[in-house]
Amino acid sequence: MKTVADYNFKGKKVLVRADFNVPLNHNRQVTDDTRIRESLPTINKIINDGGSVILISHLGRPKGGFEMDYSLTPIVPVLTKYLNKPIVFTRDLYGPRTVEECGKLQPGDVVLLENFRFYEEEENADEEFAKKIASLGDAYVNDAFATSHREHMSTYTLAKFFPNDKYFGLLLANEVNNLNKILYSAQHPFTAIIGGAKVSTKLAVLKNLLGKIDNLIIGGGMRFTFAKALNGKIGNSLYEEKNIKDASEIINATIQHGINLYIPEDSVVADAFSDEAQTKICSTFDIPEGWEGMDIGPKSIRKCAEVINSSQTVLWNGPLGVFEMSKFRKGTKSIAIACANANMKGAFTVIGGGDSIAAINMFDLADQFSFVSTGGGAMLEYMEGKTLPGVQALLD
Repeated sequence: MKTVADYNFKGKKVLVRADFNVPLNHNRQVTDDTRIRESLPTINKIINDGGSVILISHLGRPKGGFEMDYSLTPIVPVLTKYLNKPIVFTRDLYGPRTVEECGKLQPGDVVLLENFRFYEEEENADEEFAKKIASLGDAYVNDAFATSHREHMSTYTLAKFFPNDKYFGLLLANEVNNLNKILYSAQHPFTAIIGGAKVSTKLAVLKNLLGKIDNLIIGGGMRFTFAKALNGKIGNSLYEEKNIKDASEIINATIQHGINLYIPEDSVVADAFSDEAQTKICSTFDIPEGWEGMDIGPKSIRKCAEVINSSQTVLWNGPLGVFEMSKFRKGTKSIAIACANANMKGAFTVIGGGDSIAAINMFDLADQFSFVSTGGGAMLEYMEGKTLPGVQALLD
């Protein structure tokens, strides 16, 4: 794996595929600049070497052609602040001004191109388009883990035109190294906490982890599909009828592999999906009609915390309950605290997924984990054992 740390970019113009797909408010101001900040080590390495940087990214999902709501314009002031230098921003992507600006780049200069998803060639992985973009630079760097599961022009095709000058960015290399540590060299006991709403989106991850983990904690709405598979009464709780058989197979597989399976035994239930609803605590497997599970209960919190605190490796993807509502965030917060405690004791703790990261940011605990993955779908696919196109393109 060749990373930007392995090469001196002095005098080189470097195309850097960054991930500036950040949230904006109604005034189109960046509300969370985490992804921009995470791109800085790679950008600064190239600049400090005496190279120049041509930044490419996407933002959101435009329907085709230029849309002001998806322009990368709001990224410019944030980058300018962090890099402490002017940023040249070009609107025409591969047009006369872009060619001119990239042609006159001096060491230390930074150019940001407009949102690649304004062009259908991006998602079509178009080779002719990639060839034009490649002509702007001398080397290619992918530092966008969160989009590396997409076989797009900027994450996959572009690398083909730099057979000897393509590199992992520092963020991408860090993601791959840490997830490989989880998948291939985890210390035991190894506990996986898999939550979220749907079993269907986590099935492949669960199956790939079965031969690797010692403990499996099932949280979120998906626990009710498992409860249903065990003939539990779940009231009005969310579950997936079509995945009951899959849940049964996972349960049987944990027995065959000698894995300790923890389906939270009690739940906080409500008579409506609302922060103002009436609540009570009851068995996850005996929820009255008209009530739905919103969070894990106190017995489950204590049990899960015990399991986590006795672990050497913890992987967490998906919240335990509806943490967005104040009445139903205790389970997710308690698990986050347990993971932070395990981390302090020397465990290797990894968390990923948009909702999970939003939760630990809400609780101000992100810096209490060994590693926080920037990729939602990309992390899931990597944990499924798939080869990500954006990673493979750098290795070929």
